[in-house]
Amino acid sequence: MADFVDQKRGEMEARLKELRPLVEEYDRLTAAVAALSAVGAGTPRKSAGSSRTAAKPARQRGSGSGRRGRPKGSGTRDKEALTLVKAQPGVTIPEIAKEMGIKQNYLYRVLPSLEKDGLVSKKGRGWYPR
Repeated sequence: MADFVDQKRGEMEARLKELRPLVEEYDRLTAAVAALSAVGAGTPRKSAGSSRTAAKPARQRGSGSGRRGRPKGSGTRDKEALTLVKAQPGVTIPEIAKEMGIKQNYLYRVLPSLEKDGLVSKKGRGWYPR
């Protein structure tokens, strides 16, 4: 029984290795579409296939750094927010949230993180690219 489980786990890990480049390409293309939308019209549009609904592998326990969730900086929301700040200097968090179609509270974590990384700065209520 243990051999069967080990074999299936190995097959699944191999398949995940095959799929990783495709997922990374998807994420890069999504970010590129958002950036181009911001340049063309001044406001990014969501693409019809912008939400991924593929099943995710089970979370491994007992490994890693102890942090929950995905690694910092692996998402695309920060890139999308940065693109909006570059396209509309002085934009506020409520305006960014409305453009991105998300709640404001998420951006109160993202933008200070971008500021800490030296990518944006805050003046009054507005955010500006550096």
